[in-house]
Amino acid sequence: MKAAPSTRSRRVIEFIETYCKVPEGKLVGQPIRLDRFQKKFIYAVYDAKRRVRRAILSMARKNGKTALIACLLLVHLIGPEAVPNSQLVSGALNRKQASMVFRYAVGMINQSEELSSRIGIVPSSKTLKGLRLNTEYSALSADASGNHGLSPRFSILDEVGQVDGTTGGKADFFEAIETAQGAYDDALQITISTQAATDADLLSTWIDEAKVADDPSIVCHVYAADDEWAIDSKKAAIAANPAIGKFRSQTEYDEKLARALRSPTFETTFRRYYLNQRVNADAPFVAPKIWKEGAAQPGDPTGLVYAGLDFASTTDLTALVLVWRLNGRLKVQPHFWMPGDTIEERSKEDRRPYDVWAKQGLINTPDGAALDYAFVARDILEITKGLNLQSIAYDPSHIKFLERELDQMGEELPLVPFRQGFITYGPAMNMMESDLVRGVVDHGDHPVLNMCALQTSVKTDPAENRKPDKSKRNRRIDGMVALIMARGVEGESVETSLPIDDFLSDPVMAI
Repeated sequence: MKAAPSTRSRRVIEFIETYCKVPEGKLVGQPIRLDRFQKKFIYAVYDAKRRVRRAILSMARKNGKTALIACLLLVHLIGPEAVPNSQLVSGALNRKQASMVFRYAVGMINQSEELSSRIGIVPSSKTLKGLRLNTEYSALSADASGNHGLSPRFSILDEVGQVDGTTGGKADFFEAIETAQGAYDDALQITISTQAATDADLLSTWIDEAKVADDPSIVCHVYAADDEWAIDSKKAAIAANPAIGKFRSQTEYDEKLARALRSPTFETTFRRYYLNQRVNADAPFVAPKIWKEGAAQPGDPTGLVYAGLDFASTTDLTALVLVWRLNGRLKVQPHFWMPGDTIEERSKEDRRPYDVWAKQGLINTPDGAALDYAFVARDILEITKGLNLQSIAYDPSHIKFLERELDQMGEELPLVPFRQGFITYGPAMNMMESDLVRGVVDHGDHPVLNMCALQTSVKTDPAENRKPDKSKRNRRIDGMVALIMARGVEGESVETSLPIDDFLSDPVMAI
């Protein structure tokens, strides 16, 4: 009796498990063995009664996302789904993510004689060429130019969940890839990503559309914990992490869970990236209870002193915060400035008693409707006079005005630029959070700094680095920004008990 022909999905799985090998890590060189949830997704996509045009797989991070993307690329490049002269693309938010997908694919190719003899690699353009069928794969990123003019038959979109909203540059980039596939009746787009933060974001609209559309050309598999479940429940971990205990590390998950239980800020990150829930990243940096515990008076600066300087626009709040160590405790002394002629107007606008605080001497108010930088420069010189001041970290955006005034005075300050991105802020915020949670901060219960601290929310990138969210126009967080920058430069010379974890790569799939 003649054997039944193999289905598309079986051929896809057989190709992956025969030719694709683990490109790095402790199981490097061993054949990949797909997990049940991955096979289930492949069955749904490739064995549907009607040709699937869009497929979505959403799960928590570190469940082998990038490795699965690389495997499916090879399936369509030279495997059973390859079509002569076809174009393939993977779309990612930035060059680094795009490079990671390309690197995984190249790693698999280099582990296999069968693959390497059939695929040409062009590292400079992040391009792979299927030599027998003249197929071509390109790694694209939303932050790069030259993404137009392609007509891909197959595309994989990586981490669409990081796109805010449904319009704008990054959303348009992913939509453009989809539009470019419109020339083909059999085009396939696969999206593999953690969920977006809100219902209004691009991936959320795709998932919600798939749930109600009853469209056989759309496949949508979402692995997420129920919002009502406790974050430390076992069922939550399993629901969002289908590979946990296999090639998704249980130990690493437990470490992040313990951190989330300690830190209200990290709980938001944990829910989004480890439980795959839609959680707005607008999370408070410090809980009011924890901040209140640091109300002890710091005393006068002594020893090695560090500072952070956050220059706002000419009409807003400007902050200088000094920090120093005494008996293992972080001492904090804040100073603030706001233009005197507009302070009452700003008080009404923000519904904050800036005018009262100014009368109490808590905010310095130089005359004028705009900030007098010469006034601020003289104040800073007076405040820091006689101190063993090591460095002042500053936001580069407005510092040229202060530098001009210092030059005219013939004075110098140990100014150190502090870039306002995730990579720079991430370690500083971790160290600041560690001090707050351990209860070793004395900020003196300064009302203006209290306001800044309790209004400070954070943004989080896919690598779990955090930075203060400055997008809320009605929030004044300058004092906390200056404090975090000061802690960052202080941390370069003082050991912290909180390790800075490496969040930058997904584990590869293993057998």
